[in-house]
Amino acid sequence: MNGWRRKGARVLGGFDSQEAAVLRGFVNQVEDMLKARAEEAPQDELSELTGIRTGPSEGPNDPVLSRLLPDFHKLDPDNPTKEDMDSAAALRSLHEPELLDSKVGVAAVIMETLPRDGGEVKLTFEQADAWLSALNDVRLALGTALDVTEDMPDELPDDDPRAPHLGVYHWLTWVQESLVQALTE
Repeated sequence: MNGWRRKGARVLGGFDSQEAAVLRGFVNQVEDMLKARAEEAPQDELSELTGIRTGPSEGPNDPVLSRLLPDFHKLDPDNPTKEDMDSAAALRSLHEPELLDSKVGVAAVIMETLPRDGGEVKLTFEQADAWLSALNDVRLALGTALDVTEDMPDELPDDDPRAPHLGVYHWLTWVQESLVQALTE
């Protein structure tokens, strides 16, 4: 990829076949994790009658999913009250289904607009915003899996199993930054 550029009401970019395969693979993995979480949602008669879906009341155990689906209400770790815990559970149950729909939706935009074998990508501004969200989700997921921190060096020793994936993380960061720059021109 040579970077995104703006042309009229479109944002253009190009991906070679390997870049497309890597990005599609990561987006697909994140999308699968999110869909699996959505399938864990409790089924209740009230939601079937009203159409108001509910999600799990507890956060995910998986650290990657936990990063993608953070708590809607932070608890005081030193003094979590029952009222606060109930509030956090209720907020998650109410809002997680919508958040999952949104995240799966933006992932679908990348899968629909990025040619399987690479090539030119032409995005509307709305699609570009979806790409930014989905790229952010992929970066959060990969960064969590790699345990990326602010003080982590840009390169890891060759014998570190995370080294090749850190390069992909940096590339995703650049793709996202390039898209932001094209949108703000």
